[in-house]
Amino acid sequence: MEVLEKSPVSRPIDPPLSAHLLQRVARDFTPRLDALGGRFLLHGRQAGPNAVRLDGNDYLGITGHPAIVGAQLAALRKDNEFVIQSGAFLHGEHPTHALEQAMAQWLGKEDGFICQSGYAANTGLIQAIADAQTPVYVDTMAHASLWEGVHAARAPGHAFRHNDPEHLDRMMARHGKGLVIVDSVYSTTGALCPLQAMVEVAERHGSMILVDESHSLGTHGPQGAGLCAALGLSHRVHFITASLAKAFAGRAGFFTLPKALRYYVTSSSFPNIFSSCLLPHEIAGLAATLEVVRGSDAARERLHAHTARLRHCFADVGFPIEQGSEQIIALEAGPEPDTMVLRDHLEDHGVFGAVFCAPATSRNRSLVRLTLSANLTEAELSHVEWAARQVAPLVKPWDWPIARRGRAQALVS
Repeated sequence: MEVLEKSPVSRPIDPPLSAHLLQRVARDFTPRLDALGGRFLLHGRQAGPNAVRLDGNDYLGITGHPAIVGAQLAALRKDNEFVIQSGAFLHGEHPTHALEQAMAQWLGKEDGFICQSGYAANTGLIQAIADAQTPVYVDTMAHASLWEGVHAARAPGHAFRHNDPEHLDRMMARHGKGLVIVDSVYSTTGALCPLQAMVEVAERHGSMILVDESHSLGTHGPQGAGLCAALGLSHRVHFITASLAKAFAGRAGFFTLPKALRYYVTSSSFPNIFSSCLLPHEIAGLAATLEVVRGSDAARERLHAHTARLRHCFADVGFPIEQGSEQIIALEAGPEPDTMVLRDHLEDHGVFGAVFCAPATSRNRSLVRLTLSANLTEAELSHVEWAARQVAPLVKPWDWPIARRGRAQALVS
């Protein structure tokens, strides 16, 4: 007797979502997607072999460096008895601790911590050094992870106008001494922080200051030690943080601290306590990367030369990029549909940047971010210049909201 197999019953893979969540998606996200014709803003076309990629963060072009790869391979071959555990347990002669000491010494500080990411470094440090009785003053353009650290600390956060030490001074006079937080180079615009003035305001009010050097570590200062070192301010800055996924081209974060705070932070920083440590080949690779970065003066010179050249070109053809000066070039088209048009035209001309939109930017201030690298060739630089000249008449950047605001401010001043 033949046994007939029953056809499988079609069942949902997941249980139904809550009505509240579905309402939030319909309210907060679906209209954005509909306005873009159902296309996801962050995902354009795939870059082909002839594309110029300006959508990464490897500023010194060190990905694949033989010294780094060799260190990673050696660690993978020998570290077969490694114990995966929380970073809170690492001490003594552990390679992670040795790297922390080397990084801190490079930056002219006493001690430091390696974290899973720059996000974890910022949230974990601020959560440990601030509390509900600590007013925290944060530049309005500061990275989201810095604000998340303020929230994790349950500290009263006060935003001050971007790169405006006078406004910071007035805010601190009103709310009292606490913690000042700035980026050295701002990640969406490439704007350089007036760090000397910010440090002076913090000192005048008896406050601590934290500087996120994610986009200046490796690219600025002696041996790439960052903007604080370049300006001779390291000894006046209480805490330096950085993502090691930029010039270090790795996957980690770092922050400095006085040696006397090490055990306190080890016992109170949640990302450090509740995250596993980095793997041996990652630590070995970062240790090798530190030496590569320190010895990359020629690459830093090329990066700064490329920055000056391409910034001049984009400004000359009418792109309003005056809000920045460093290796990050922000093309702020404004509303998301206009940014998609800009992104598509750039990609049509073989230039690939990264789209930034809310929550990484304010609403209706989305942009295409172009990040430059020391290893751009003459042919690639010339191609980007050609693309800028071709795309400008198509998107009319002189009519973008940021350009109109700039003209209005110029008339007022």
